[in-house]
Amino acid sequence: MTNAPRHTCTEIANAVRGGERTAVEVIEETLAAIDASNESINAFREVFHEEAMETARLIDAKVARGEDPGRLAGVPVGIKDNIATTEGTTTCGSRILEGYRSPFDATVVERLRSEGAIPIGRTNCDEFAMGSSTENCAFGTVRNPWDTSRVPGGSSGGSAAAVGSGMVPAAIGSDTGGSIRQPASFCGCVGLKPTYGRVSRYGLVAFGSSLDQIGPFTRTVEDATLLLEVMGGRDRRDSTSADQPIKDVVPESNVDLAGMRIGVPRQYVQSGANDPDVQACVDDVVARIESLGGQIVEIDLPLTETGISTYYVIAPAEASSNLARFDGIRYGYRATDDGSGLEQLYARTRAEGFGPEVQRRVMLGTYVLSSGYYDAYYKRALQVRRLIKDEFDRAFKSCDILLGPTSPFTAFELGGKPDPMSMYLCDVYTVNANIAGICGVSIPAGMDQADADGRRRPIGIHLQAQAFEESKLLGVTAALEKVLAFDDTLPG
Repeated sequence: MTNAPRHTCTEIANAVRGGERTAVEVIEETLAAIDASNESINAFREVFHEEAMETARLIDAKVARGEDPGRLAGVPVGIKDNIATTEGTTTCGSRILEGYRSPFDATVVERLRSEGAIPIGRTNCDEFAMGSSTENCAFGTVRNPWDTSRVPGGSSGGSAAAVGSGMVPAAIGSDTGGSIRQPASFCGCVGLKPTYGRVSRYGLVAFGSSLDQIGPFTRTVEDATLLLEVMGGRDRRDSTSADQPIKDVVPESNVDLAGMRIGVPRQYVQSGANDPDVQACVDDVVARIESLGGQIVEIDLPLTETGISTYYVIAPAEASSNLARFDGIRYGYRATDDGSGLEQLYARTRAEGFGPEVQRRVMLGTYVLSSGYYDAYYKRALQVRRLIKDEFDRAFKSCDILLGPTSPFTAFELGGKPDPMSMYLCDVYTVNANIAGICGVSIPAGMDQADADGRRRPIGIHLQAQAFEESKLLGVTAALEKVLAFDDTLPG
């Protein structure tokens, strides 16, 4: 594991812009940290050594000329493997896209570059972002930096592990049902899922188009806010991006928890819902908020558990449509043509190129969209989606923020959830934010009890706010972060 000093994005950018450090020095340090740690963690599938150094030299030249290189000058950022970059290959963790080179950058990558950030490499993910452990990756399992016998969470496990291990100060991922927040919880870092439409999805390889959202992993709430400010805003290339001023995400300064109404849904803390260590951490956070004058409001969200079944109808339905484009004809993997016809070529290409979890979800999605089942499953799921959104709207009338655990448990052992249903339940507290289109963030709040080998794992707290209320969400989260003072130094 790397012993390199950990710096935040803000610290790095200020030092580079002020001439105290060069971007080249930052990138050399980052590449050394990746070389030292990646073999044991497998967070990065591909590292842009030469491209990153060349970009760093250009940034240093700007500084030397007295030009402003941007708010993220010299900051190395990991890019999840389902977000397009012109550097390297974009594979979505799948053999069906192995070797694919994108001719364009995703909008978020363009905007990061425009402010001086340096894409440092591609982070591993569950294939096509379908998973909660980053074990469903064609390029190897990612391991948790706090305990390499455990998963990092998923699907953005590579990005979370890259930040949690200290290899990079920031990475970006995508969140369709918890794929930023859950791995952030498991890896002890900050993971932000913005409101649907806050950040452009242009260049994100689609999984569930009405659910997907890009967001950052960082060490601090301040850094997460900075990356959101840079990445967010209207994009004419994404018709679902919202015309909301990005300046609105700036957190309300010096938020005082006194008087804030913090809603705690009873479904998130009911007896037996969480592992004892997770529940104890939530109870401790609630007690701290109360000691600072915050008002704890009991909230009822009866459709919490219904969200899982709703999500696993809507998301696979959208995936079955989105992944139909991967046929091996125009790009990506193609099976050997034995002359049996185009339909058979399609079938063999997808059977050989897609992994079992992707195949499972595509078949499920095709089924719920098929004639005779559409009304019974897909249409009903959309109706329940509306009810879930209404439930959140009612909740936010009586509280400012919702609080609970990010996951019912800490990072589980590799291979510890072989049953798909038990894996799907990992996201019970996170999927409804995507279904409702609201914003949420996970921050590290404590550690579980040491196991027989003395190893402990982070516990994340999940905060949610109404759509486009990132300012309130990040202000409260930053205030809580100061109180919790989580130490992200890895053991040993």
